[in-house]
Amino acid sequence: MKLNPYIAALPAGYLFAEIAKRVKTYSAAHPDADILKLGIGDVTRPLSRYVADEMAKAAAAMGTPEGFRGYGPDYGYEFLINAIIENDYKPYGVNLDVEEVFISDGAKPDVGNLQELFSPDAVIAVTDPVYPVYVDSNAMAGRLGHYEDGKWSKLCYLPCNAENGFVPEVPKGHVDVIYLCYPNNPTGTVLTREQLKPFVDYARAHDAIIVYDSAYKAFISTPQVPHSIYEVEGADECAIECCSFSKTAGFTGVRCGYMVIPKKLTGDAEGKQVSLNKLWQRRTSTKFNGVSYPVQVAAAAVYAPQGKKEIQESIDAYLENARIIREGLEKAGCTVFGGVDSPYVWMKTPGDMKSWDFFDLLLTRAHVVGTPGEGFGPSGEGYFRLTAFNTKENTIEAVKRIVDVL
Repeated sequence: MKLNPYIAALPAGYLFAEIAKRVKTYSAAHPDADILKLGIGDVTRPLSRYVADEMAKAAAAMGTPEGFRGYGPDYGYEFLINAIIENDYKPYGVNLDVEEVFISDGAKPDVGNLQELFSPDAVIAVTDPVYPVYVDSNAMAGRLGHYEDGKWSKLCYLPCNAENGFVPEVPKGHVDVIYLCYPNNPTGTVLTREQLKPFVDYARAHDAIIVYDSAYKAFISTPQVPHSIYEVEGADECAIECCSFSKTAGFTGVRCGYMVIPKKLTGDAEGKQVSLNKLWQRRTSTKFNGVSYPVQVAAAAVYAPQGKKEIQESIDAYLENARIIREGLEKAGCTVFGGVDSPYVWMKTPGDMKSWDFFDLLLTRAHVVGTPGEGFGPSGEGYFRLTAFNTKENTIEAVKRIVDVL
């Protein structure tokens, strides 16, 4: 049997799987070690009580003749789509049609599956460092060439580091797709509307598509930071936006998100301009049976007054953890970024230490797990990511241990 050679040629393992493997090996050898995890971006606070109750009611209704639901609409129930439009977009001056919003099981599957719409020879650009799924999903499709010395030969890297203030430059030449994520994972940094505008202008001028991941927008507190790329004029002609309830409302284990594909957005298919919205409808109706009714009810409850109140309490708690990490490391003399409009703190490793070496140091001497920057791309080397998704008590203890080691 012939297999997909591009998947077979992928380097090493998926970043977070590799971290889990190393932690498991260390834990097996040191069963008494109290390991605190500030690595993978999984939440720890429970679902909003109101949201959980609404989901339970919907699940119970499925056990009655009058409340039972079979296959739902391929693209999501309109009650949830309308709630998204009214709460996530209209307050920021963005008007969407119900047919432009697609309910899914999360932003990670969306950004991974979306590449199916792109031609095999599409040129891809990513900010660097970057969330690995953007890169790996395109590598699996054979678009990135060969992997050597930590880089893909056909991938356009847009460096984001302390030297350029974590503001990437637009590509020098032509690319077809640009992946952006703001608030950024992994650096925790943000871009203003003015800083996003050059990317929108570039995409429109080059007939390119921006894939904009806004999974962390609920953590934005700075007024001039946009919650959607569609706040930038012209973005509805060139951008697709993905979002998730995972970090907003603790849905990492529940699974629900959405993607916006404006009807204005078109691309070239053998000389014809084709609607990406229609293409995604076709792809979705063929390969996806939708998100379960109780989960979509729970997602809609996120926008109810009581749901908003309870969810904001969790967001505030995570931002407080980010503050504790950021300020604690700064007091210890570390150089840190992010952690203001984001649950991620991005720190420079001490003494130019390699990021995986720093990972091993913290694991073995502090019993703290973070994420090595190298795993996010070449420009991530020399940096380290810590997340705010643990309890306050564990966060305080983890910072203390890190500072003690440093």
